[in-house]
Amino acid sequence: MDERLPAAFLDRHAMLAAGYGGREDPEDPAQVLAMPMVLHITKVHPPARSALLAAAAAATVALCLDERAGTTDDGEPGPWRQPLLDWTGSRIRKVARRARGSQWLAAQQVDGVTVEVDGAQARAIVPGPVGEVDQRVRKLQIGGTDLEHDEPGEPVSGLPVLWVNRSLEMTVGKAAAQVGHASMLLAGAMDPERALAWSLDGYRCSVRDADPAHWAALGELVAQRRAIAVRDAGYTEVAPGSMTVIAHP
Repeated sequence: MDERLPAAFLDRHAMLAAGYGGREDPEDPAQVLAMPMVLHITKVHPPARSALLAAAAAATVALCLDERAGTTDDGEPGPWRQPLLDWTGSRIRKVARRARGSQWLAAQQVDGVTVEVDGAQARAIVPGPVGEVDQRVRKLQIGGTDLEHDEPGEPVSGLPVLWVNRSLEMTVGKAAAQVGHASMLLAGAMDPERALAWSLDGYRCSVRDADPAHWAALGELVAQRRAIAVRDAGYTEVAPGSMTVIAHP
């Protein structure tokens, strides 16, 4: 253990660094574990897609490394620790829903973490069985609203970049789940010192679309283990094994 770093953070980081168990799904579909995500998508002035995805990515990793996901000073588990351990020990799933107005305000009362990026807001909710999702989140619509691809310019220098496979044409909800996967994988692959520095910077990252030529070049970085790829299980929208996002630290 690196004694220069807070032991509590090292403990939380170790949970992500350990990877995911891939435990088989329970027989009861209602007991399948998933992390709900709520995207604030207003009707009149909707957020920029890239900013909303950056907020979703940051909110996901922020929840996983939150103090409530670790242990207390007395060594007792925080209230989010066991739900996260159960979830990371199974097949990682996220379900994104959209909210506006009073729906968005109500979602803030459900255990989770909200992040805002350039006016775009997303909230990651503590994982649990899909059949037991809080009613304030359950009633939110999963599909039906998408956002146009924007052109935010070059990635911000010094920040990790999450490159989204543009050719897959994922909905914003699907893409939000995938960049959330990417931010978790990226944090887990970082050494603890860098992960702590990233946490102090609010897990800021740039999310950008990658055209086919750029995606091919990024694939070479993955092969060289200089970047991290998210491969989707294929439950929704894309074929099993599709590379959806590549995180470049």
